[in-house]
Amino acid sequence: MSLLSSLSLALAASQSVLGAHPSRDGQRLRFTEDGTFQLAVFEDLHFGEAEHLDWGPQQDVNSTRVMNTVLDNEHPQLVVLNGDLITGENTYKENSTDYVDEIVQPLLDRGLLWASTYGNHDSDFNLSRHHILAREQTWANSLTRQDVDTSRSGVSNYYLPVYSSNVTKSVPELLLWFFDSQGGNYYQRLDTSGNGVSQPNWVDQTVVDWFTSTRADLCTKYGRNVPSLAFVHIPVNAMLAFQQGPGVQSHYEPGINDDNPLAQEGYTEGQGDVSGTLSNYTGQDIPFMQALLGTLGLMAVFSGHDHGDDWCFKWNTTLPDMNLTGNGLDLCFGRHSGYGGYGSWERGSRQVLVTEELLKDRSVETWVRLETGEVSGRVMLNGTYGRDHYPAVADTAT
Repeated sequence: MSLLSSLSLALAASQSVLGAHPSRDGQRLRFTEDGTFQLAVFEDLHFGEAEHLDWGPQQDVNSTRVMNTVLDNEHPQLVVLNGDLITGENTYKENSTDYVDEIVQPLLDRGLLWASTYGNHDSDFNLSRHHILAREQTWANSLTRQDVDTSRSGVSNYYLPVYSSNVTKSVPELLLWFFDSQGGNYYQRLDTSGNGVSQPNWVDQTVVDWFTSTRADLCTKYGRNVPSLAFVHIPVNAMLAFQQGPGVQSHYEPGINDDNPLAQEGYTEGQGDVSGTLSNYTGQDIPFMQALLGTLGLMAVFSGHDHGDDWCFKWNTTLPDMNLTGNGLDLCFGRHSGYGGYGSWERGSRQVLVTEELLKDRSVETWVRLETGEVSGRVMLNGTYGRDHYPAVADTAT
């Protein structure tokens, strides 16, 4: 039996009972003794780009340096690798997943746990999402799973509970949801013209069904709607609608805003279905957005994909050309972390800090730790975010 088959059977067995602990090797996520839980989010690392050229491997060295700088300054309980870990179209079949070992070495060096979502560049003719998952799971520090197993679902769809600093409490204080927004091309598939076969690039209905069912079961199991955060690589259409409608204000939604218009779920350039402007958007991610808005206690959703954006906004209106009305959910970009991928904006990592005290008000503190070691765009995602005045973020390049 192959490693991938063995892992799939083990995952299926572990998921047969709702609430079976999702961490591996007895690892449990927990608030620290002082009641804090911090995540470091690395977006768009893009390892393996131009691997056959001198400058390609050097980019990976630079990306590792960014990770080390961030982690030397921050002390997270969990690292999130939020999509586009690898630039799949630039790699060869026999070594594509070797990059996983290089990516996670800074985490292993510090004994950190991590959880991944996969992005559009994590699938191509020579790279498989399933193989990335199998390689991740050779390390006990990886909490990445596949909870929805259909050919349409992608791979990295799962949740993780975070428990109280009070070890006597058995109900989680926080849930972390992870979604696969798909995209890229199918592994080892070509069309009749010899071109790659593109995947849909949005969170599939099968995942939405799993999400809504699982959150209801967890509410019943725990007797309440547990506060939560969500991570998905490609942003939903509401972020484009906000950017092109009310617009990003530098003192109220601080951050760089250079990918304008941004690319959202349902939009690809040169692969798959194209619906990237508000005028021809065809709504592939509407069920997912409805599910997010319908999740009581969901505080914020974090995405990457658009390397030139790192702002957050509060969705509390009906946005232009959309028929969904926000309920105060905060939607955030991370920061382009890797030297692979387009753009020369100063690299960094979004930090997300939750405290047991802040959870009472459903508030989250977040900032970007830059590769220079400096902090950028620190804000409080609370009831008044979007009305609170903050310093503008400098638009700097490496």
